[in-house]
Parts: sequence; C-alpha cells; structure tokens
Amino acid sequence: MNSCVLMAEVVNAPELRYLQDGQTAIAELTVQFPALRAEDPMETLKVVGWGNLAQQIQEQFQPGDQIIVEGRLNMILVDRPEGFKEKRAELTAGRVHRVQADLNAPSIAAAPPSRPAATPSAPAAPSAPVAPAPARASAPVPSKPAQPAPVEYSEPNYDDIPF
Repeated sequence: MNSCVLMAEVVNAPELRYLQDGQTAIAELTVQFPALRAEDPMETLKVVGWGNLAQQIQEQFQPGDQIIVEGRLNMILVDRPEGFKEKRAELTAGRVHRVQADLNAPSIAAAPPSRPAATPSAPAAPSAPVAPAPARASAPVPSKPAQPAPVEYSEPNYDDIPF
C-alpha cells in the first residue's frame, strides 16, 4: 500500500486550475522539509490535491504555513529541455492538516498549544517548601470544541494496476 504522511512548510501560493471538463479542480503547491543531514539544503516536493480538497487548499493555505499532508507518493516523468526525461516525486494529497499553536483559531486540524516563553524581566519568586496536594475526586473533563473534518478525495489508483 502506498501511503505517506509528511510535515512540511508551504513554499509558494497554491495554484488552482481545472481540467478540460471545467469541473474537476486541481491545486498544486510546493512544500519544503528538512533533509536527512543538517548540513544539506531543505528538500522540496510538489503536492497535488483534487476536487473539493483542491479548492480548500487554494483558499486556506499560504506560503509559510506548516502543514501535514496525508496521501500517495508518485514518481512522474518530466521532459527536460536537454532532450531527456527526468523522474520526480509528487505527493497526491488525500488530506491536509494545518499545524498551529492556537487551538481556538479555525483550521482543518489543530496541534497542541505551545508553552509561553518565560519573561526574563520578571523577578524570580522566592521558593517555598511545597506541601503535597490533597487527593481530589476526579472531575469531568471538558470536551474540546469540534474541529471541521478534513475533506477526503479518493481517485482511482492507476499506479497499482499489475501489468
């Protein structure tokens, strides 16, 4: 099974276009992520979304956004001006989640909140002995606000045809 999950940063604004039928939307964007070695440059990859997901990608993501993409990794052939074909990796998205620190901001999916940094200008409080806290009865856990479900698009998988 070909399944890939990638956390990356959006490099350029998503480009939305339509197939010749005028109804099927396709969004393409380039993302970057760290290379295996720290001294190597960032790796880039083209991400493609289809249908309703393509429209959401174009509307909701801008350069600099951190995202998690779930999808299928494909190898495509590209004609080069030098006269040969080059193989490139491309990720066909099935779901796209925004990675963010604020749970209250609208998004497709949310990440846990980040801790605020301590301010160095605040004076340190004197430390006092800490007494053990008395045992408490368990209180009901408040429910989290509902997040919109990610849009999924499943297209026929022509890469898995055995021949």
